[in-house]
Order: sequence, then structure tokens, then C-alpha cells
Amino acid sequence: MEDSIRINKFLSEAGFCSRREADRLIEAGEVEIDGVTADLGSRVSPDQKVTCRGKELKAVDKKVIIAYNKPVGVECTSDESNKDNIIKAVNYPARLYTVGRLDKNSSGLIFLTNNGELANNISKAGEKHEKEYFVRVDKPVTDEFIKKMSEGVPVLNKITAPCRIYKKSENSFNIVLIQGLNRQIRRMCEYMGYRVTFLKRIRIMNVRLGDLKTGEYRELTPEEVRGLSR
Repeated sequence: MEDSIRINKFLSEAGFCSRREADRLIEAGEVEIDGVTADLGSRVSPDQKVTCRGKELKAVDKKVIIAYNKPVGVECTSDESNKDNIIKAVNYPARLYTVGRLDKNSSGLIFLTNNGELANNISKAGEKHEKEYFVRVDKPVTDEFIKKMSEGVPVLNKITAPCRIYKKSENSFNIVLIQGLNRQIRRMCEYMGYRVTFLKRIRIMNVRLGDLKTGEYRELTPEEVRGLSR
């Protein structure tokens, strides 16, 4: 089919969801091409009509990626039945979806985009790119804590990868990870007998949170986008 693309790529480039989520929707039978249920191998051309859950999807004209300072309490889901969903909180004038996650009790930098190719590249980087966090805990940070955390501790039946930690004050530190295990920092601290009282992501790869206020967003600069694309 001339000029056709895979249906999961179309959903991603339409800014509807990531390719992984697209595959899930396709497998669940929720995507149709010209009224026919699509499968994972389906392809779509520009003159065909694609719907998901009854909603027609169109290719996006302008691709954007924004940095959002997520407040505590906002959940990284596009499920509109969840009153705390991030799409409602951001209220961006175009359909976006998140790249990666931050748990509900954490705050800070997260990307939202309708650029499926860029989102896919960032996700593919997996454990190769850095994420930096500011963390406050319930008791003084010791040299032993810094040493053991940086070398790796048991989390979810594996030893965490070596990481960099910098003490910021008596009860706080910055940590730079190249992993993304579920609630990793909180679990690492729990293993060491500490409880996280505040956690904010302040950097993803070459993009810093800077002075972006809680609950606000900004579009990434061309230089930042080029850095993410490398």
C-alpha cells in the first residue's frame, strides 16, 4: 500500500498515545480502519479513516514536546475517568501523552508530547540516559548511606545499578539514575532504613526543570529537542 504506515505508528504520530499503548489498544480490538477492526500488522494510508473507541484520529500538523512541573497528587495517566489525570491538569490545547512516569506522590519534570518518533527514541534509550532527582529524607544523610546507595542496593529482586549521589544538606541529597525501576528511590531509601519525605525530578538527560513553577509547562527549545534526539 503506497505511502502506508503501520497502524501503531499512525496512532503514535497522531499524538494519541505511545506505540506501546497503541499496540495494547490494537490487541484489545479498539482500533478500526475504515470500519474494520485493525490488527498489529495492519497498515493505513492517508485517505483511510482511523478510529479508536469511536473517535476519529487525524495526523497532527505541529509536533510539540513540553516540559511540565508535575505537582504531587497528579497521576501520569490519560484515563479521563481519573479526576487527577495529567492531561486534565496540563490542559494543553492539543492532544498529548506522557513520556515516562512519575508516581503520584512525587513532583517535578516530566515530558508530554504528540511526537511519536521522539517519544519512541527517548523510551528506547531506556537505561542509557540520566534522570536527576532532589530528595529529602526523615533523618541525617550519612557517608555510609551515600556509599551504599551509590554502589547499589537490593530492589525488586535485583541490585540497583551504580549511581551518583551528592549530599545537599543534613537531610537531603541529589541522585542521578540511569534506571527506572518502580518507585526506585523510595525503595532504595527504605532498604537503608530511611523514609522519603519529598522527591522532585529536576533533570531528564539534557533538559533541566530550572525555575519552571509547579503546575506550569513550557515548550522545549530546538536545542533541547536536538539533545533528546541524539
